[in-house]
Amino acid sequence: MSTTSTTMSPATAELFDRYVVPNYRRFPVSLERGEGSWVWDDQGKRYLDFFPGWGCNLLGHCPPSVVEAVQDQVAKLIHVPNTWHFESQGEWAKLLSERSFGGKAFFCNSGAEANEAAIKLVRLHSDPHRYKIITFDGGFHGRTFGAVTATAQPKYHEGLGPMLPGFVYAPFGDLDAVRDLIDEETAGILIEPIQGEGGIRIPPPEFLQGLRALADEFGLLLVFDEVQAGCGRTGEWFAYQHYGVTPDIMTLAKSLCGGIAGAAMLTTAEIAPSLRPGMHAATFGGNPIAARAGIATIETIERDGLLARAKELGERFRTRLAPLVDELEVAKELRVQGLMIGLELTVDGTPVVGDCMEKGLLVNCTQGNVIRLLPAMTLTDDQVDEGCDILADVVRKLS
Repeated sequence: MSTTSTTMSPATAELFDRYVVPNYRRFPVSLERGEGSWVWDDQGKRYLDFFPGWGCNLLGHCPPSVVEAVQDQVAKLIHVPNTWHFESQGEWAKLLSERSFGGKAFFCNSGAEANEAAIKLVRLHSDPHRYKIITFDGGFHGRTFGAVTATAQPKYHEGLGPMLPGFVYAPFGDLDAVRDLIDEETAGILIEPIQGEGGIRIPPPEFLQGLRALADEFGLLLVFDEVQAGCGRTGEWFAYQHYGVTPDIMTLAKSLCGGIAGAAMLTTAEIAPSLRPGMHAATFGGNPIAARAGIATIETIERDGLLARAKELGERFRTRLAPLVDELEVAKELRVQGLMIGLELTVDGTPVVGDCMEKGLLVNCTQGNVIRLLPAMTLTDDQVDEGCDILADVVRKLS
């Protein structure tokens, strides 16, 4: 692997400095091309990517089936309004319905948009006096105003207040606290079944079943935000399928289209009509390119047996990284569900990201001290081992 330092073209840096709003903390690297779990920068350095596309590239960079579908579609029809029918959008909805709970799909472009649709649907479907939605500490639901208010992390609210009324927050995993928050104005419960940005937090046993029971008892809608956990990442098509709990509404994005922008909100046939014409829309939602990419992604996962492979890879990561928890005081806990992997440290994890990048491995740190990996289903065993060796070496040097 190349040892070229993490630098980038000064011309690219100048373009960003002069013309791009600086709302992202960017690495001093300009990525140029990718293939599978490898990505190259403009200096020719190659990286093994354990966080491809911020979790969007579940099939790796530029998966051939998605590339072929998009190339074919872009020469035929790029975009049409949703006032018209086209076959691929309907077929995409059918494939998602058949692999989930048999409902209907509203298509949009991002996880935040999908969650905004879910928030509207909860309120539209509920009695007029019911508008409150319970969400959970450590959750993350997006950056648009409704979604960021639903995100129970104060750091994302700084300078934006007053926030949208109607959201109340409960501790993740605490059923008694949820029950105490339910009142006559409560309409729904919104939760990530596995928290992603919150640090790969896996729910306590029977917690999601308890939420389903509370929703049924009080006539609430249960919404699962599977923007990060869905679409096969956990080894099942959707994370809820691990827990024997079916939501009323589910939101999807990130890896839904194999790296192409696309998102969806799924709900039951009984609830779907409440999102009536004129109440919500997404101009580019479910466009022909996204639809073809979404179909190709589903077909690839099934053709190549990648749901089972995600489970196998998750266990390989567990086997390679679990010894760090026994060996090192700085390694507090390893949490793994398929290809959602979080290594919680007792110290700041930010330096790990930079040190790994210098060694040719891309990882993420969330919540300050959790090394988060969202690798591709198409990783080889050798790539897992190579990346884990790098990560383990870096973490050991923290001790």
